Amino acid sequence: MDQLLTPRAQEDSLRSEGDLNVGPERRAWAEETLDETARHWLERDSRVFLHQALSTPCLNVLQHCDGSYLEDVQGRRYLDFHGNSVHQIGHANPRVIQAIVEQMQALSFCPRRYTNLPAIQLAEKLTQLAPPGLGKVLFAPGGALAIGMALKLARAATGRHKMIALWDAFHGASLDAISVSGEAIFRKGIGPLLPGVEHAPPPDPLGCPFHCGRACSLQCADYIEYILEKEGDVAAVIAETVRSTPFIPPKEYWRRVRAACDRHGALLILDEIPTCLGRTGALFACEHYGIVPDMLVLGKGLGGGIFPLAALLARTELDVMPEGALGHYTHEKSPVACAAALATLQYIEEEDLLARVGRMGVLALEEMRGLQQRFPLIHDVRGLGLLLGVELVRQDGARATEEAERILYAALRRGLSFKISMGNILTLAPPLTIHEEELRAAISILDECFQKVCAEP
Repeated sequence: MDQLLTPRAQEDSLRSEGDLNVGPERRAWAEETLDETARHWLERDSRVFLHQALSTPCLNVLQHCDGSYLEDVQGRRYLDFHGNSVHQIGHANPRVIQAIVEQMQALSFCPRRYTNLPAIQLAEKLTQLAPPGLGKVLFAPGGALAIGMALKLARAATGRHKMIALWDAFHGASLDAISVSGEAIFRKGIGPLLPGVEHAPPPDPLGCPFHCGRACSLQCADYIEYILEKEGDVAAVIAETVRSTPFIPPKEYWRRVRAACDRHGALLILDEIPTCLGRTGALFACEHYGIVPDMLVLGKGLGGGIFPLAALLARTELDVMPEGALGHYTHEKSPVACAAALATLQYIEEEDLLARVGRMGVLALEEMRGLQQRFPLIHDVRGLGLLLGVELVRQDGARATEEAERILYAALRRGLSFKISMGNILTLAPPLTIHEEELRAAISILDECFQKVCAEP
């Protein structure tokens, strides 16, 4: 079931948003925890699926999920602080399931030549909730497809083809999406990508080439304007508002980039596929920065954590391709997926989840800072709403990648699942429906794991 990676491939993967699930810690965990049934199904999985980094080999086989929990075939339950960023309203939300079942019984599919009520109602709802001016919508079955639509629309609207993107970004795994992404594990060895894409450094405290340290000088934002000025004909700047690692830009960063785009006639495309619908404490992360992009891309949790669905929101004046096709996907206006999304938005509003995220986010940061005071291995804790990160650095200043792996598998043994980003950041993204006792239980598990790992030689 294991796979071998070259040293370069391992290094590339460590600088990615996801974690590998390979190495001695994973093997030890598998030998200790997997029974004959799990091994049987994992071997069958390995035989029939193409292997790829970040998702194979699989950790285990799941049989159930509900609320904040996953359950494997051996009956073990895990608090899910990973969720692939789809579980904003918890797993298997009953209201979403009810909406899906009712819609499947009424209209399960809508050919592209027609429209349907859930699709129209969802588009209207999103334009009402979105920042002002984003009055047009297109749906797609997944986030990478919506990114592709945004790139095409930027080209059509500006008559230009060049893009500015950020290193270390992730916008999806399709060829056009990896062209504007910046993770080596997706780009290496693929061959020619989209022409005209220039990459700039992200607002990343870990790898800032301007050596700003903890206090960002915004030279990274100024560098984007430098490229805009030198190129002169850039169609758009595309980036994640907040990276889900998480990297949280200072408030002035996006204001400065927005102003630079306006000065140079470039559009601003913000990717909020993993952070939309309240993850950061606002329905859309750009609200924290007081700016409105020209396009906003949503996805992941939009389908209620059940149906794949993404959306491109665009300024009304960008409706410039009536004789062209931006997406035209078979399941573009899926009535079932749209019904799931409508139920998701309704649940967020009725349960006042944004206020809940604010309270739980403050509590989580307080508890995590308590851990930081006790364990020198914790270099930084940060968060925005319930997008949380714990950065591990050794005393010699090196990224604590081995320690991060040990903490991950120690946590899995105790019933807590999360992911490691960039090799040394414990990335914690619980459902927005998380209960306080569940959050405290997760922090208690982390406390035990740090005690164990920090006591090891």
